[in-house]
Amino acid sequence: MSSELESLAGFEATIFGYLYRWFTPPKPLPQGTHLTNQVAIVTGSNVGIGLASCRQLLKLGLSHLIMGVRSQAKGDEAARELRKEFPTLTISVWIVDMESYDSVRAFADQCATLPRIDIAILNAGLMKSSYTSVPTSSNELTVQVNYLSTSLLAILLLPILKSKKVVGERPPVLSIVGSDLIYRVDIQTKGHILQQFESPKTYDQWLWYARSKLLLTFFTSKIAELVDADDVLINMPNPGTTRGTAFFREFSTPAAKLVDVLQFFFARTLDVAATTYLDAAIARGKESHGSFVSDWAIKPYPPIWYTAEGKEFGERLWEETMQELNFAGASKIIEDMRPRR
Repeated sequence: MSSELESLAGFEATIFGYLYRWFTPPKPLPQGTHLTNQVAIVTGSNVGIGLASCRQLLKLGLSHLIMGVRSQAKGDEAARELRKEFPTLTISVWIVDMESYDSVRAFADQCATLPRIDIAILNAGLMKSSYTSVPTSSNELTVQVNYLSTSLLAILLLPILKSKKVVGERPPVLSIVGSDLIYRVDIQTKGHILQQFESPKTYDQWLWYARSKLLLTFFTSKIAELVDADDVLINMPNPGTTRGTAFFREFSTPAAKLVDVLQFFFARTLDVAATTYLDAAIARGKESHGSFVSDWAIKPYPPIWYTAEGKEFGERLWEETMQELNFAGASKIIEDMRPRR
């Protein structure tokens, strides 16, 4: 990250930074953009921004769309609607339950059967109203889905994407969806990091969601350091505050109505938010490798990322994450992805 971006990190964390992002107009894709013969994977794609981005990818002539969803029935329903609009294009619905490491691994194995992969957008995420433990891993559900399983899927896809690279074309793009809440959230930087999320007494849905995205930010910047952009281009799009998502389905009726009112004035539509995904996955080149792509521009990471404390935090998080995911050979996959020069 450049010193210029670092100097802007503090501003992004202010209310003025939020308003600036909110009032930034969408940036169109380069004229003549088309995705003929290309294959894209989008997780969390039966609703919300994921579904809207699928529709926009298909409008650009994408040949094959893989919809990664948790529910076969809901995925099939969303796919039927898309097939009505795009009857000549191929749309597949594959199961990936981000609560389950086994499901993530099976989904990655299925992705390996594709003849090519040009774009992978890891969009699946959630916000839970109460503390929930995942029986198979004992991890808190928000951290499991938004951070650990997303990190595992990203790692498993890296060698697959590299192997599907088409000679003479841009490298495959892995876009790991972030959030600008990272600018305004705090986190305990001392001690065991992942253990912070094991206490039901301190659970807060907004805080846990924002912190899970902060963890994902550190993870994304780290794997981008270790992977050559010529093999897989890795970036982190931020859709901004968006109305029409399924994030608040567990809220009480009064709370949900309040959120609806606030989002009416201070949230993007699904279609506008989806263009941030396409900007990162299609319009951006190597300059975006390892970058936070927000509001159709490369933006700074949060202020903590640039500090010595943040660097040390990031290294410990990486070590803990590798320990958690080494049952799937995560460290070896990353080591094998390192450039050999």
